[in-house]
Amino acid sequence: MSCAVDANGLLFRYPNGVMGLDGIDLHVTHGERVAVLGPNGAGKTTLMLHLNGLLTGEGEPEVAGIRVGEGDVRELRAAVGLVFQDPDDQLFMPTVFDDVAFGPLNLGLPAAEVAARVEAALARVEALHLQERPPYKLSTGEKRAVAIASVLSMRPDILIMDEPSAGLDPRTRRRLIELLASFHHTKIVATHDLDLVLDLCARTIVIHQGMVMADGPTLEIFNNAELMAASHLEKPLRLQGCPVCGTGEPKPAPLFPADAGLRRPHPGEHEHQHD
Repeated sequence: MSCAVDANGLLFRYPNGVMGLDGIDLHVTHGERVAVLGPNGAGKTTLMLHLNGLLTGEGEPEVAGIRVGEGDVRELRAAVGLVFQDPDDQLFMPTVFDDVAFGPLNLGLPAAEVAARVEAALARVEALHLQERPPYKLSTGEKRAVAIASVLSMRPDILIMDEPSAGLDPRTRRRLIELLASFHHTKIVATHDLDLVLDLCARTIVIHQGMVMADGPTLEIFNNAELMAASHLEKPLRLQGCPVCGTGEPKPAPLFPADAGLRRPHPGEHEHQHD
């Protein structure tokens, strides 16, 4: 299969001398869902910004068939949609409509095409009713949906997301996971939310101090206790043993399970079950 991302030996040092990326190789095929994990300061966001051309170092990557740093920046930004960790860094126009229209307008598309793209993108994230609202009056979950819509309006081939579930309440987080699971784009997700990774990504890359520590099937990565400890990571909660009796290894929960009809246990009743 052809590569959506093909990068060899990415090197980047910040002006203060701190090494952000230290020889990272990254190869992602079209249609893959890949998680990028690591502790704070590992280089996750630095890597994401390289894939969209917002940062450039040594070892120029090729993304969506475009050589980053050499090709047309507008073409790259249209093909590679980057959703920032903080939606306030992405939303800056007077209304939601204006924010989602900003990218297509900068592509020089006619007004009718721009309006159609905005409507389709907002409908996709169930935020069409917000189009006349100013972004600063939205909730965190609404801002996240609009930020995703602003990327979808560009109709990218690749979605790159930095901490997409940060700051969301449980219900909004679940709706976000359902939304992301429905997309057929190539997805690269940098996150601390390892349970989200279980739901979305079959492949996981672990980076630490700007270097790749591991790259493989998600469950194999999560079950490698030595690797997880060395990378300052912990297993997702639903893969951890029972906190009550200290035994058992729960299986990954099915994606978007139906309401289990939970009830409050009777006094003295053990409040958990193992498979």
